[in-house]
Amino acid sequence: MQIPLDLARTLAVVIDEGSLDAAARRLHLTPSAVSQRVKSLEQQLGRVLLVRSKPARPTDAGASVVRLARQLALLEHDTLTAFGLGHGDDAEAGARPVSIPLAVNADSLGTWFLPALARVAQQHPVVFDLHRDDQDFTAGLLESGTVMGAVTSQSTPVAGCLVRPLGVMRYQAVATPEFAERWGLTSTSPAGFDAAPLVDFDRRDDLQRDHLAALGVDPDLPPRHYVPASNDFAVAVKLGLGWGMLPGFQSDDELARGELVRVGGGPIDVPLHWQQWNLRSPLLELIADELAAEAKQSLRAPESG
Repeated sequence: MQIPLDLARTLAVVIDEGSLDAAARRLHLTPSAVSQRVKSLEQQLGRVLLVRSKPARPTDAGASVVRLARQLALLEHDTLTAFGLGHGDDAEAGARPVSIPLAVNADSLGTWFLPALARVAQQHPVVFDLHRDDQDFTAGLLESGTVMGAVTSQSTPVAGCLVRPLGVMRYQAVATPEFAERWGLTSTSPAGFDAAPLVDFDRRDDLQRDHLAALGVDPDLPPRHYVPASNDFAVAVKLGLGWGMLPGFQSDDELARGELVRVGGGPIDVPLHWQQWNLRSPLLELIADELAAEAKQSLRAPESG
Protein backbone atom coordinates (compact mmCIF):
# COMPACT_ATOMS: atom_id res chain seq x y z
CA MET A 1 0.00 0.00 0.00
CA GLN A 2 1.18 3.51 -0.81
CA ILE A 3 0.03 6.81 0.65
CA PRO A 4 -0.99 9.26 -2.09
CA LEU A 5 1.25 12.18 -1.32
CA ASP A 6 -1.01 14.85 -2.82
CA LEU A 7 -3.82 13.69 -0.56
CA ALA A 8 -1.49 13.62 2.46
CA ARG A 9 -0.52 17.22 1.72
CA THR A 10 -4.19 18.15 1.51
CA LEU A 11 -4.82 16.69 4.97
CA ALA A 12 -1.85 18.64 6.35
CA VAL A 13 -3.23 21.87 4.91
CA VAL A 14 -6.60 21.21 6.56
CA ILE A 15 -4.87 20.78 9.92
CA ASP A 16 -2.67 23.85 9.37
CA GLU A 17 -5.59 26.05 8.35
CA GLY A 18 -8.05 24.64 10.90
CA SER A 19 -11.00 23.96 8.60
CA LEU A 20 -12.01 22.61 5.21
CA ASP A 21 -13.12 26.06 4.08
CA ALA A 22 -9.81 27.68 4.96
CA ALA A 23 -7.88 24.83 3.35
CA ALA A 24 -9.97 25.23 0.21
CA ARG A 25 -9.03 28.92 -0.02
CA ARG A 26 -5.33 28.11 0.33
CA LEU A 27 -5.47 25.27 -2.21
CA HIS A 28 -7.73 27.20 -4.62
CA LEU A 29 -10.32 24.42 -4.51
CA THR A 30 -13.90 24.15 -3.33
CA PRO A 31 -14.55 22.92 0.22
CA SER A 32 -16.35 19.94 -1.32
CA ALA A 33 -13.25 19.01 -3.33
CA VAL A 34 -11.06 19.22 -0.21
CA SER A 35 -13.52 17.07 1.71
CA GLN A 36 -13.54 14.49 -1.09
CA ARG A 37 -9.74 14.34 -1.06
CA VAL A 38 -9.71 13.67 2.69
CA LYS A 39 -12.46 11.03 2.36
CA SER A 40 -10.57 9.35 -0.49
CA LEU A 41 -7.43 9.17 1.64
CA GLU A 42 -9.40 7.74 4.56
CA GLN A 43 -10.96 5.11 2.31
CA GLN A 44 -7.63 4.10 0.80
CA LEU A 45 -5.96 3.75 4.21
CA GLY A 46 -8.97 2.30 5.97
CA ARG A 47 -8.63 4.81 8.83
CA VAL A 48 -10.47 7.89 10.05
CA LEU A 49 -7.88 10.63 9.73
CA LEU A 50 -9.72 13.85 10.49
CA VAL A 51 -11.93 15.00 13.35
CA ARG A 52 -14.20 17.57 11.75
CA SER A 53 -14.29 19.90 14.74
CA LYS A 54 -13.53 23.61 15.10
CA PRO A 55 -10.62 23.73 14.62
CA ALA A 56 -10.20 20.52 12.67
CA ARG A 57 -7.75 18.13 14.28
CA PRO A 58 -6.16 14.84 13.23
CA THR A 59 -6.84 11.45 14.77
CA ASP A 60 -3.79 9.48 15.89
CA ALA A 61 -3.65 7.90 12.43
CA GLY A 62 -4.13 11.30 10.80
CA ALA A 63 -1.29 12.78 12.84
CA SER A 64 1.06 10.18 11.34
CA VAL A 65 0.00 11.18 7.83
CA VAL A 66 0.38 14.88 8.62
CA ARG A 67 3.86 14.21 9.98
CA LEU A 68 4.76 12.44 6.73
CA ALA A 69 3.48 15.37 4.68
CA ARG A 70 5.50 17.86 6.73
CA GLN A 71 8.63 15.78 6.48
CA LEU A 72 8.21 15.62 2.71
CA ALA A 73 7.73 19.39 2.50
CA LEU A 74 10.90 19.92 4.51
CA LEU A 75 12.93 17.50 2.40
CA GLU A 76 11.54 19.07 -0.78
CA HIS A 77 12.72 22.48 0.45
CA ASP A 78 16.18 21.09 1.20
CA THR A 79 16.39 19.51 -2.25
CA LEU A 80 15.37 22.70 -4.05
CA THR A 81 17.90 24.61 -1.97
CA ALA A 82 20.59 22.15 -3.01
CA PHE A 83 19.61 22.85 -6.64
CA GLY A 84 19.90 26.58 -6.03
CA LEU A 85 16.16 27.06 -6.36
CA GLY A 86 13.60 28.54 -4.01
CA HIS A 87 15.61 31.66 -3.12
CA GLY A 88 15.82 35.18 -4.43
CA ASP A 89 13.88 35.70 -7.65
CA ASP A 90 12.32 32.23 -7.50
CA ALA A 91 10.89 32.88 -4.03
CA GLU A 92 9.65 36.33 -5.01
CA ALA A 93 7.97 34.90 -8.10
CA GLY A 94 5.40 33.14 -5.96
CA ALA A 95 6.96 29.95 -4.57
CA ARG A 96 5.25 29.29 -1.25
CA PRO A 97 7.70 29.30 1.70
CA VAL A 98 7.98 26.06 3.64
CA SER A 99 6.12 26.18 6.96
CA ILE A 100 8.05 24.99 10.01
CA PRO A 101 5.93 24.31 13.13
CA LEU A 102 7.90 24.70 16.37
CA ALA A 103 6.97 24.59 20.06
CA VAL A 104 8.44 26.94 22.64
CA ASN A 105 7.75 28.03 26.20
CA ALA A 106 6.42 31.53 26.76
CA ASP A 107 9.47 32.99 28.52
CA SER A 108 11.84 31.82 25.78
CA LEU A 109 9.47 33.15 23.12
CA GLY A 110 9.28 36.50 24.90
CA THR A 111 13.04 36.87 25.32
CA TRP A 112 15.75 35.03 23.34
CA PHE A 113 13.99 32.73 20.85
CA LEU A 114 12.82 34.99 18.00
CA PRO A 115 16.17 36.58 16.97
CA ALA A 116 17.45 33.13 15.98
CA LEU A 117 14.42 32.52 13.77
CA ALA A 118 14.82 35.96 12.19
CA ARG A 119 18.34 35.03 11.06
CA VAL A 120 17.04 31.80 9.51
CA ALA A 121 14.26 33.67 7.69
CA GLN A 122 16.84 36.01 6.17
CA GLN A 123 18.55 33.01 4.55
CA HIS A 124 15.61 30.78 3.54
CA PRO A 125 12.05 31.17 2.24
CA VAL A 126 10.45 29.90 5.43
CA VAL A 127 7.56 30.80 7.73
CA PHE A 128 7.26 29.62 11.32
CA ASP A 129 4.13 28.26 12.95
CA LEU A 130 4.86 28.69 16.67
CA HIS A 131 3.03 26.74 19.34
CA ARG A 132 3.39 28.22 22.83
CA ASP A 133 3.21 25.85 25.78
CA ASP A 134 4.91 25.20 29.09
CA GLN A 135 8.39 23.71 28.69
CA ASP A 136 7.21 20.59 30.54
CA PHE A 137 4.59 19.93 27.84
CA THR A 138 6.16 20.99 24.52
CA ALA A 139 7.70 17.53 24.00
CA GLY A 140 4.17 16.16 23.70
CA LEU A 141 3.70 18.25 20.55
CA LEU A 142 6.74 16.50 19.06
CA GLU A 143 5.35 13.08 19.98
CA SER A 144 2.06 13.87 18.23
CA GLY A 145 3.83 15.14 15.10
CA THR A 146 2.33 18.60 15.54
CA VAL A 147 5.74 20.29 15.48
CA MET A 148 9.15 19.53 14.00
CA GLY A 149 11.16 20.92 16.91
CA ALA A 150 10.62 22.10 20.45
CA VAL A 151 12.25 23.90 23.35
CA THR A 152 11.59 21.55 26.24
CA SER A 153 12.69 20.73 29.77
CA GLN A 154 12.82 17.04 28.76
CA SER A 155 16.37 15.77 28.28
CA THR A 156 15.36 12.26 27.17
CA PRO A 157 14.84 12.22 23.39
CA VAL A 158 11.31 11.75 22.14
CA ALA A 159 11.08 8.68 19.89
CA GLY A 160 12.45 9.59 16.46
CA CYS A 161 14.03 12.84 17.68
CA LEU A 162 17.46 14.30 18.45
CA VAL A 163 18.19 16.37 21.56
CA ARG A 164 20.83 18.92 22.51
CA PRO A 165 21.14 21.06 25.67
CA LEU A 166 20.51 24.79 25.27
CA GLY A 167 21.20 26.18 28.73
CA VAL A 168 19.52 27.07 31.98
CA MET A 169 16.87 29.71 32.55
CA ARG A 170 17.14 30.92 36.15
CA TYR A 171 14.02 32.22 37.90
CA GLN A 172 13.99 34.32 41.06
CA ALA A 173 10.99 35.14 43.26
CA VAL A 174 10.55 38.90 43.17
CA ALA A 175 8.05 41.56 44.20
CA THR A 176 7.87 45.32 44.44
CA PRO A 177 9.28 46.73 47.70
CA GLU A 178 5.81 48.04 48.63
CA PHE A 179 4.20 44.64 48.07
CA ALA A 180 6.91 42.85 50.06
CA GLU A 181 6.54 45.27 52.96
CA ARG A 182 2.75 45.05 52.95
CA TRP A 183 2.76 41.25 53.18
CA GLY A 184 5.88 40.90 55.31
CA LEU A 185 7.93 39.08 52.65
CA THR A 186 11.71 38.92 53.00
CA SER A 187 14.50 37.26 51.07
CA THR A 188 15.16 34.65 53.77
CA SER A 189 11.88 33.76 55.49
CA PRO A 190 8.72 31.88 54.40
CA ALA A 191 6.62 34.18 56.58
CA GLY A 192 3.72 35.81 54.74
CA PHE A 193 3.77 33.54 51.70
CA ASP A 194 0.69 31.61 52.81
CA ALA A 195 -1.45 34.74 52.38
CA ALA A 196 0.38 36.99 49.90
CA PRO A 197 -1.20 36.98 46.40
CA LEU A 198 0.96 35.50 43.67
CA VAL A 199 0.93 35.66 39.87
CA ASP A 200 0.67 32.42 37.86
CA PHE A 201 1.04 32.28 34.09
CA ASP A 202 -1.77 29.73 33.83
CA ARG A 203 -3.06 26.69 35.69
CA ARG A 204 -0.17 24.55 34.43
CA ASP A 205 2.47 26.96 35.71
CA ASP A 206 4.28 25.14 38.53
CA LEU A 207 7.13 27.58 39.20
CA GLN A 208 5.38 29.47 41.98
CA ARG A 209 4.06 26.20 43.43
CA ASP A 210 7.57 24.73 43.44
CA HIS A 211 8.93 27.83 45.18
CA LEU A 212 6.27 27.67 47.87
CA ALA A 213 6.86 23.96 48.41
CA ALA A 214 10.59 24.61 48.83
CA LEU A 215 9.71 27.16 51.52
CA GLY A 216 7.51 24.63 53.30
CA VAL A 217 4.32 26.55 52.44
CA ASP A 218 1.19 24.79 51.18
CA PRO A 219 1.06 25.84 47.49
CA ASP A 220 -2.76 25.83 47.51
CA LEU A 221 -3.12 28.47 50.23
CA PRO A 222 -2.26 31.80 48.54
CA PRO A 223 -4.71 33.64 46.27
CA ARG A 224 -3.69 33.81 42.61
CA HIS A 225 -3.79 36.09 39.61
CA TYR A 226 -3.58 34.36 36.20
CA VAL A 227 -1.79 36.36 33.51
CA PRO A 228 -1.14 34.13 30.46
CA ALA A 229 1.42 36.21 28.54
CA SER A 230 5.12 36.43 29.39
CA ASN A 231 5.51 40.20 29.17
CA ASP A 232 2.17 40.89 30.82
CA PHE A 233 3.03 38.44 33.60
CA ALA A 234 6.20 40.43 34.33
CA VAL A 235 4.28 43.70 34.18
CA ALA A 236 1.74 42.36 36.68
CA VAL A 237 4.53 41.58 39.15
CA LYS A 238 6.20 44.96 38.56
CA LEU A 239 2.89 46.73 39.19
CA GLY A 240 2.53 45.01 42.56
CA LEU A 241 -0.37 42.67 41.82
CA GLY A 242 1.56 39.85 43.44
CA TRP A 243 4.93 38.16 43.67
CA GLY A 244 6.15 35.86 40.93
CA MET A 245 9.10 33.96 39.49
CA LEU A 246 10.85 36.05 36.83
CA PRO A 247 13.94 35.27 34.72
CA GLY A 248 16.84 37.67 34.77
CA PHE A 249 15.83 39.07 31.36
CA GLN A 250 12.75 40.56 32.98
CA SER A 251 14.01 41.48 36.44
CA ASP A 252 17.76 42.26 36.57
CA ASP A 253 17.42 45.95 35.68
CA GLU A 254 14.55 46.51 38.10
CA LEU A 255 16.42 44.72 40.89
CA ALA A 256 19.46 46.92 40.27
CA ARG A 257 17.29 50.05 40.46
CA GLY A 258 15.48 48.88 43.58
CA GLU A 259 12.13 48.67 41.80
CA LEU A 260 11.95 44.95 42.62
CA VAL A 261 13.32 42.97 45.55
CA ARG A 262 14.07 39.26 45.96
CA VAL A 263 11.72 37.39 48.25
CA GLY A 264 11.67 33.94 49.80
CA GLY A 265 15.05 32.35 49.30
CA GLY A 266 17.01 30.99 46.39
CA PRO A 267 16.36 30.74 42.65
CA ILE A 268 14.89 27.91 40.60
CA ASP A 269 16.92 26.74 37.60
CA VAL A 270 15.06 25.29 34.60
CA PRO A 271 17.31 23.42 32.14
CA LEU A 272 16.15 23.81 28.54
CA HIS A 273 16.81 21.45 25.64
CA TRP A 274 16.18 21.53 21.91
CA GLN A 275 14.56 18.46 20.39
CA GLN A 276 13.86 18.01 16.69
CA TRP A 277 12.88 15.32 14.22
CA ASN A 278 15.75 12.99 13.36
CA LEU A 279 15.95 14.01 9.71
CA ARG A 280 19.03 14.87 7.68
CA SER A 281 17.67 18.32 6.92
CA PRO A 282 20.03 21.28 6.42
CA LEU A 283 17.17 23.67 7.25
CA LEU A 284 16.36 21.96 10.56
CA GLU A 285 20.06 21.87 11.38
CA LEU A 286 20.37 25.58 10.65
CA ILE A 287 17.43 26.33 12.94
CA ALA A 288 19.01 24.20 15.69
CA ASP A 289 22.40 25.89 15.26
CA GLU A 290 20.95 29.40 15.37
CA LEU A 291 18.89 28.59 18.45
CA ALA A 292 21.91 27.07 20.18
CA ALA A 293 24.01 30.14 19.37
CA GLU A 294 21.35 32.50 20.71
CA ALA A 295 20.84 30.38 23.82
CA LYS A 296 24.58 30.38 24.49
CA GLN A 297 24.50 34.17 24.65
CA SER A 298 21.25 34.46 26.61
CA LEU A 299 21.00 31.50 28.98
CA ARG A 300 23.20 30.23 31.79
CA ALA A 301 25.55 27.44 30.76
CA PRO A 302 24.27 23.98 31.72
CA GLU A 303 26.14 22.40 34.60
CA SER A 304 28.64 19.75 33.49
CA GLY A 305 28.42 16.23 34.81
